[in-house]
Amino acid sequence: MSTKLSVNINKIATIRNSRGGNTPNLLKVAMDCERFGAQGITVHPRPDERHIRYADVRELKPLLTTEFNIEGNPKEQKFVDLVLENKPAQVTLVPDGLGQITSDHGWDTISHKTYLKETIALFKNAGIRTSIFVDADVKMIDGALETGTDRIELYTESYAKHYFENREKAIAPFVFAAKRANELGLGVNAGHDLSLQNLHYFAKNIEGLLEVSIGHALISDALYYGLENTVQLYLRELKEK
Repeated sequence: MSTKLSVNINKIATIRNSRGGNTPNLLKVAMDCERFGAQGITVHPRPDERHIRYADVRELKPLLTTEFNIEGNPKEQKFVDLVLENKPAQVTLVPDGLGQITSDHGWDTISHKTYLKETIALFKNAGIRTSIFVDADVKMIDGALETGTDRIELYTESYAKHYFENREKAIAPFVFAAKRANELGLGVNAGHDLSLQNLHYFAKNIEGLLEVSIGHALISDALYYGLENTVQLYLRELKEK
């Protein structure tokens, strides 16, 4: 089974918001990504709406034909309400702080077990698949099982950061983490700083990798290669495992 590519369109919203108006058209970009072969669209609305707006989520939901993945911090009630209202295929819970530029760590699934368990049950009862952002730490994977989540999303920043220094060492904890997740029956997603340079090696070595969510690198590459070609390039990296 090939790994699915979910395109994170936050950066498109950032460009649009920098000038006001509706250029680039976020909805068109999302539908074009699907048309070019992406198997999912990811958005990560934040309380300040500095990129994806809550209204964007509502407008995207009836238009998308692939899997819709909404990421965010469930400690924001507005986020919880948005997800329950729009019922995406998947909600990914991320422990972002207010004003955080980008996600930089996964959940401590042990100390937050009770909170996560209650929150995940809320979404699952609404028929929404759940995933939680975690570091490549086997203890956190074991803790994730106790929360009742369907999947984990491995936070891959450390892999990307050290890939060119020693890719075997950089990927090792992710290999172990994914293996443990598979043993426990948890689905495995991954995301953060994955790119055309490091994606193929990651996908080839991570057992049972179901989905990658990629935004910053993909949108940046599209400035050089064009959006359609770029989506195809990323899909090729996933298919040539």
